[in-house]
Amino acid sequence: MLHVASADSSRCRLHVVASNDIWARDHGPITVYRNGQPVLLDFRFNGWGGKFPHELDDRITVRLHALGAFAATPLEPVDLILEGGSIETDGAGTLLTTRCLLNPNRNGLDRAALERRLGETLGISRFLWLEHGHLLGDDTDSHTDTLARFCDARTIAYQGCADTADPHYGPLQAMAEELRSFRTASGEPYRLIELPLPAPRRDERGNRLPAGYANFLILNGAVLVPTYGDPLDAVALERLSGCFPNHDIKGVPCATLTHQGGSLHARPCSLPAGVMPAAANPA
Repeated sequence: MLHVASADSSRCRLHVVASNDIWARDHGPITVYRNGQPVLLDFRFNGWGGKFPHELDDRITVRLHALGAFAATPLEPVDLILEGGSIETDGAGTLLTTRCLLNPNRNGLDRAALERRLGETLGISRFLWLEHGHLLGDDTDSHTDTLARFCDARTIAYQGCADTADPHYGPLQAMAEELRSFRTASGEPYRLIELPLPAPRRDERGNRLPAGYANFLILNGAVLVPTYGDPLDAVALERLSGCFPNHDIKGVPCATLTHQGGSLHARPCSLPAGVMPAAANPA
């Protein structure tokens, strides 16, 4: 498939390991920098609170590291359950997350204890907690990457809902109120960008699928936005273009992914410069 797409083979690395599921964002490594050097943190993964088999996924990062997928980047195990899609940072010490981290099916820690652990491990000094908001069909207990995302240190794009008859309307309106109450580290309100909610998509049993636009993926020079063949796709692309004026905004059809319970951002695990073998890094 990469060859057919005319991918540059010198920038591709393929490593085959056994897995339970496709959501690399949640079981892959999280990178921090220490003294200017990247370190991979391997948090534990328990299948979103034991909902799905996860034993193979929980070992993927260690196996990839042993295969040389991350070059010489050091890997550290962390005895804490944490999924990459459950946290969102502004790059300046603030972490945005949801009540999913406090669900007893994860670590059983209270907010103070969890903030202390994450502060020490990730270098976080400020926490913004969302108590409201969810997408039907989402098995993650409301990951923030389906709901609200930093575009820069003072801009948050969030999933809205304008249809008062939609069951998402109340929870997402309550979430929007919470976002309006948040302040930046300097005490200013955030610039908030509401994203529309596409028309309901359902599986063969009639269950609603978690289609939304907040699950976008930020790359070096582009932002990939999930699309669903909905007229509101264009609205989401236009609004996000104002959040990322120096990036190309590209839509990626993601209707198929929603049948697996997620969307675009949850599929890959992002790795910063310096982690991959040199020949695989962008020039």
